[in-house]
Amino acid sequence: MSTGSESDTSDGVLAEQLLRLTRRLHRIQKRHMEPLGITPAQGRLLRLVAHHGGDRPPRMADLAARLEVVPRAVTTLVDGLEAADCVRRAPDPANRRVIRIELTETGRATLRRLRSARTDAAEEILAPLTAGQREVLGGLLNTLTDVPAAERPC
Repeated sequence: MSTGSESDTSDGVLAEQLLRLTRRLHRIQKRHMEPLGITPAQGRLLRLVAHHGGDRPPRMADLAARLEVVPRAVTTLVDGLEAADCVRRAPDPANRRVIRIELTETGRATLRRLRSARTDAAEEILAPLTAGQREVLGGLLNTLTDVPAAERPC
């Protein structure tokens, strides 16, 4: 039977392993995304714009809320993506003071290349695992990511 101290130590080691894996994943994804000319944060914003629900493109405030960042950070991301012709700012027809962010054809093509780059990065990370290990890992990750916020420990 393990003591609380042993559990704390193994949880600490596990937390460190997860952090190292996260950093490695970010480095690998960044390397695979560099040829696309966009940053991981810009890639995430592109995906949010593409998958925004509703009948109208998202507002800057919608994107800031989903990304959990201040609106100024979204402005900087949109500026870069607009310069690359991946998105465009469009006034809302119902309220001209509201700006909506629309995906361009270049943005759609970039998203397709982004998906391929992310798949390549994931394959690089998962290469040492067998198919069975990948299946187990997927189940474990689903368990960790599907916990409702209200049930998560503080």
